[in-house]
Amino acid sequence: MKTVKHILQDKGHNIWHTTPDALVIDALKLMAEKEVGSLLVLDEGKLVGIISERDYARKVILKGKSSLDTPVGEIMTPKVISVRPENTIEECMALMTDKHIRHLPVVVDEKVVGVVSIGDVVKAELAEKDFLIKQLKNYITGDR
Repeated sequence: MKTVKHILQDKGHNIWHTTPDALVIDALKLMAEKEVGSLLVLDEGKLVGIISERDYARKVILKGKSSLDTPVGEIMTPKVISVRPENTIEECMALMTDKHIRHLPVVVDEKVVGVVSIGDVVKAELAEKDFLIKQLKNYITGDR
């Protein structure tokens, strides 16, 4: 059974982040540059929130604010749901589905060690199912 640790071994441990006092426009530029849909918000190394394209759309654009003078801390989601490296892919998928989220920071001893996205989880789940199907086919046909 694959875990978050396996995903991070394949994907890497890159963590793209910003700070609560950074301007939203700078966060958006970093997301575009890194081709990601969210950034962790760290304050003195501590995880204090997450900002996503969805936060921008709902809390800046729809409210008539400007990304040029709005700080990240004003629109970030402060309650961040995280996982540990031991969590399974199935647990992550259930959590993401239940909480309607797309990104899960991976935390060990209050330190962020990576991030998994819904795309990472689906990709890992499909690879695991594909492996199982091949094993079953080999078993049925007698191929070893």
